[in-house]
Amino acid sequence: MPPATVAYQTPVKPTPITYIAHRGGSLEVPENSMEGLRAAYQRGTAQILDFDTRLLADGTPVVMHDATLDRTTDDTGPVRNLTLAEWKLVRIMPRPELGPGWHPERPPTVAEVLDAFGGRIRLTLEAKDPESLPALARMIKERKLTASVYVNTNLPSLAQQIKKDGLLTQLWRSAAQMRTDRPEQWRGFVDAFDVDYLASDADLRKFVQSGVPQVWAHTITTVRDRDRALRLGCNGIMTDAPGLMRRGETGVGSVFRQHVGNLST
Repeated sequence: MPPATVAYQTPVKPTPITYIAHRGGSLEVPENSMEGLRAAYQRGTAQILDFDTRLLADGTPVVMHDATLDRTTDDTGPVRNLTLAEWKLVRIMPRPELGPGWHPERPPTVAEVLDAFGGRIRLTLEAKDPESLPALARMIKERKLTASVYVNTNLPSLAQQIKKDGLLTQLWRSAAQMRTDRPEQWRGFVDAFDVDYLASDADLRKFVQSGVPQVWAHTITTVRDRDRALRLGCNGIMTDAPGLMRRGETGVGSVFRQHVGNLST
């Protein structure tokens, strides 16, 4: 079962926080890797594990953020061009900044992640390829995980379809999008907003007041940014460093930031 939600004392009132390990917590573990997700789960520093999904040439949903293999693996080229047999030959290459103890490993399929963690902890997966939704919905329903797996997208039209498919819907928005968004129009089919912490105070409050019960701020790596999001009413923190965020609850490690390529949602 997932760890219990932790209560954090803001300067105003106690706020239940949901911590989401972004790509498994990609400043602490190899992103979107089975080893990284397993470590994040075992450490218990997040209540939700986040990962990204792409489609292979044969329609198999796999776990990868980028459209290409270049940044995180020992291979290059589009993910979409690979067969499942070729996918199994790819290796995720842990960044040196993560320190010793991590090893190259095969990137997982979505089925492998759902089978490993489904029902043990809440999950959120981003459908980077919108056409993957039928396959993802089928996999989630077959495993009876519709109450514990969010499907994330930046497209309101796809979010509406996710809800129609009987799944939990997560809609992420950038700071630029949030300036003109009217989030209340989506509350009928969105279960969680995933909002950019770089947005203005007014735009963050607009989403908090939208009527959607879960508003999570992304992608946070400092205690200061976390505390601002919580003061403005967000009740979830999507972070590349869940271990730091939890230590920060007791005032430890309040200054922390690493800039590693392409760590936005």
